[in-house]
Amino acid sequence: MQKYLIILLSVILFSCKKDYTLNTNMQPVAKLTAPLDNKYIKLQPATSATLSFEWDQARAEDGSLVIYEVAFDKENGDFSNPVAKYSSDGGGVQNKLTLSHKDLNSIAGKAGIASLSTGKLKWTVLASKGYNIQKAAESKLIEVERPNGFAEIPTDVYLTGTATEVGDDLSKALKMKSTAPGVYEIYTSLKNGKYHFASRNTGTPTTYSILGTAVKEGGEGEQTAGTKVYRLRLDFNNAAATVTELTTVGLWFAPLNKFLFEISYVGNGTWSIKNQLITFKQESWGRDERYKFRLAVKDSDGNAGEEWFGSANSDNNRPTAATALSFWELRPIAGNDQWGYCYKFATEADTKNCDINVYFTTDKNYTHEIIVK
Repeated sequence: MQKYLIILLSVILFSCKKDYTLNTNMQPVAKLTAPLDNKYIKLQPATSATLSFEWDQARAEDGSLVIYEVAFDKENGDFSNPVAKYSSDGGGVQNKLTLSHKDLNSIAGKAGIASLSTGKLKWTVLASKGYNIQKAAESKLIEVERPNGFAEIPTDVYLTGTATEVGDDLSKALKMKSTAPGVYEIYTSLKNGKYHFASRNTGTPTTYSILGTAVKEGGEGEQTAGTKVYRLRLDFNNAAATVTELTTVGLWFAPLNKFLFEISYVGNGTWSIKNQLITFKQESWGRDERYKFRLAVKDSDGNAGEEWFGSANSDNNRPTAATALSFWELRPIAGNDQWGYCYKFATEADTKNCDINVYFTTDKNYTHEIIVK
């Protein structure tokens, strides 16, 4: 019985077996439908703006799915070596591609269109079924205007060089703080020497430098004015650089309407003063303890100014051991109103020596601490 069962199964399997060959035959995309040929686009890569590319479907002989890629090339390119390729929406199955202006800006940069320039990109669609890849029967152009900025914005930015606090050992480079997409800053000192910025602190990174009020790829800056404290801010969205000298940091005591003392820079984005006597002001209603900070600054042309940093709240209670750490965070505040957005010293600070540390460091939110001795 077992012998007959084996023979029967063999007959069934043999009768079900068929030769199957993948049918890769198809007709390529015949027409690109959007955008219109030579459409002009003013790129806005810092926004959520997008552009839609659309085309007629390719036709597979067996009616199965076709996979699409959109290829981009220089205006006179032939797509033998396109500057970029993107799978269509839906993982490559839709006859549509939604591309952000950020990606288009990157493509334009790869095609040699410079910042603040206008140029043309050629695009077409590659339809594939198995190993059969067919280029669309036509291609079209789009004309793009690039903003002043970098097509490829670095994920991280580091400061390095002989002028920096850590020298020119790349592995020890100072990481800058990301304050907004594409914007980085650092509070630090520079001594006489050279410095530049790097996209990473290992290998062979992309480097940048400051030229006047602009960020450019490559090059080096040079400090020749002796050791000074600066805030260096780089905006890669519009290739802008701001160099601000920080001449003093002072503690403003609101009850006396004046600065009590200056706080010295000690390195690594930190200002500190030790064993400073703090005495509240006696008022008819009690003892007043409100304070905030002022930074005296100079711009790159040497013009003097001031910046104020205080609380996120317009008024506060005295902090206790249970107060959230966010209470001490430093927030830029407008104007020099005597009372607005002040912190309050803790009760135990009155008539005591205190250490005061102000942190404009890149590893956490800008903040400060009061240590009662």
